[in-house]
Amino acid sequence: MEHHLARYAHAVDFTTQPAEYFAYHDLLTGLPNRTAFSAHLTRTVEAASATATSFAVVCFDLDRFKDINDTFGHAVGDDVLNAVATRLKLAAQDQFLTRIGGDGFIMIVPDPIQADLRRRLIAVQHAVGAELNIAGHTHRIRFSAGVAIFPNHGSSSEIEIVSNADEALRQAKRDGPESIRFFDTEMERRIRHRACIQRDLQSTIERNGLDLHYQPVALDTGEVVAFEALARWYHPKKGNISPGDFIPIAEESGQILQLSRWVLRQACQQAASWKRPLDIAVNLSPVQFQHEDLPALIGSVLSETGLAPKRLELEITEGALILDCDRALVTLTKLRKIGVQIVLDDFGTGYSSLSYLRDFPFSKIKIDRSFIEKIGVQDSAKAIIHAVIGLGHSMKMAVTAEGVETEEQLKYLRDEGCDLIQGYLIGRPAPIESYATLTGNIVSPNRSIYCSGGRLEKASLAGLGFNYTL
Repeated sequence: MEHHLARYAHAVDFTTQPAEYFAYHDLLTGLPNRTAFSAHLTRTVEAASATATSFAVVCFDLDRFKDINDTFGHAVGDDVLNAVATRLKLAAQDQFLTRIGGDGFIMIVPDPIQADLRRRLIAVQHAVGAELNIAGHTHRIRFSAGVAIFPNHGSSSEIEIVSNADEALRQAKRDGPESIRFFDTEMERRIRHRACIQRDLQSTIERNGLDLHYQPVALDTGEVVAFEALARWYHPKKGNISPGDFIPIAEESGQILQLSRWVLRQACQQAASWKRPLDIAVNLSPVQFQHEDLPALIGSVLSETGLAPKRLELEITEGALILDCDRALVTLTKLRKIGVQIVLDDFGTGYSSLSYLRDFPFSKIKIDRSFIEKIGVQDSAKAIIHAVIGLGHSMKMAVTAEGVETEEQLKYLRDEGCDLIQGYLIGRPAPIESYATLTGNIVSPNRSIYCSGGRLEKASLAGLGFNYTL
């Protein structure tokens, strides 16, 4: 503790501050903290309401600050934050400025005019973005900002105005580095939509109202050897809701934990009932790595369902690793000891995939569909796929291509020696009953679309994708 305090002595003179100072100020930067901000915001709302005036809440977030921590260490990251706070204080002049944690800051600006405030924030970006030399390295700091104006963008509570500014910041981060967004009606619509989805999703999970669809994965010979379980939601009023819509909302709200447990149990239970011992793949959320004892959960589900560990494939993306690499490594190592397979999903779309292949116990990698769809369009895509397949094989890992939709793509992947194929050309996600012949749970009909041994002979638009003979 003494060492920790000494590190920040340049930010706060502990010997001259009264004890209550630390209840309202950030230890690292000396700025007002979240407690002080909450009290100040309450007073500001009351004053603005009484005088019919306005003010802006500006949320700042540094762009790619995590890269600094990962590359140079947290000590350098702390020094950068302290320097940024100093520059922000100078640029903010007499406006209230707070650090709310991490690399997030909030400023309150009275009587804002949108055009003037935008110009001012651009000037602040330039001031903060000037070269910064710390520990022998030069840094260029960039930040994005989201703005909400009281009372136009929230007058019912302090929470509403801050939430709306945070929503604007979220959109700014999606726009790209150094973006500035003001809250607008479209964002308001998205907030209401997200709240409705979150509410309805909770009740749907509680009454087991979700469905699982299964997409086949085949060898290059056409033999289906696995299925990937995918959550589907049919809303009684809104119809089919895309996983791309409700999964991110579930991750933000924490509902993803309950949803993921349900998917895991249902998928394992279903796979355990198949006559043919096909593998079953289940996606893991990055949130689970932070808030779940995954080895205990997986062990419990395998025991409950009777599924052999070697038949379970757990698919993870780079996002599950970068939040806490050390913890992820411990978790994945324990899972491998249980006997399950670990698959790196969406390979090639992140920043550190090669080091992950070296450091983590993966058994398979999946080439992202964004590369597959460029086959026949970009020569560079073929070069990347060739390299990834060679890399995977050199490290004794099987390679799966996802998003395969054309005969041209399939032929190229076969020629390159890709081990496994997944995509609409092989089969679309569908209820498992559509694949009962493949799982061995019914006798083949007279006019079968499968060969002996579960090899897919012909897919049709009615159920399994495009017409194609493997």
